[in-house]
Amino acid sequence: MKKETIKKILKIIKKVLNIVIGIFIVLFLLVVCLQRFTDNNLSLFGFRMFTVLTGSMEPKYNVGDVLFSKSIDPNDIKVGDAISYLGETGDVKDKVVTHEVIEIETNENGEKIFHTKGIANIIEDPIIHADQIYGKVIHKSTILSFISKTIRTPVGLIVLIIIPVFYIIGSEMLTGLLSHEEKRRNRE
Repeated sequence: MKKETIKKILKIIKKVLNIVIGIFIVLFLLVVCLQRFTDNNLSLFGFRMFTVLTGSMEPKYNVGDVLFSKSIDPNDIKVGDAISYLGETGDVKDKVVTHEVIEIETNENGEKIFHTKGIANIIEDPIIHADQIYGKVIHKSTILSFISKTIRTPVGLIVLIIIPVFYIIGSEMLTGLLSHEEKRRNRE
């Protein structure tokens, strides 16, 4: 192959790599920001994303795992389902909790009342009402869980965020400088 053809292929590969890395970083930061700054009050098409913060659901869900829940009719929730809900009392007040349903009752008003508990916990959670429930856990993302766990370490932050950002910035600067130099040489 000619030298010019190889240069063109390398430029295309570099541009594609920059775009992929850029999209990944933007999407990841967007998801993290939406999750953090909306206090998980934002739902996209009934789906929410949560990061496990404690070991209460180990071994099923570990600290740092990223879970997706889907809004669900409370009548469709069954014993054994993992649900995400907003705590209203006790240690879980104003916290999003993901625990398993261990019992379902109906009160005198016909309202469903849910009893939940973390797999690793001994004590049951305070009573959960249907209006507290964000949804039923439908998926644990292995890739996002890995990224979430990795990015929480100093080395992971450097490898997954800082180095790619500097790579994109540096390669764009270098491309601009080389292009400018090539134009200058062509004028001479």
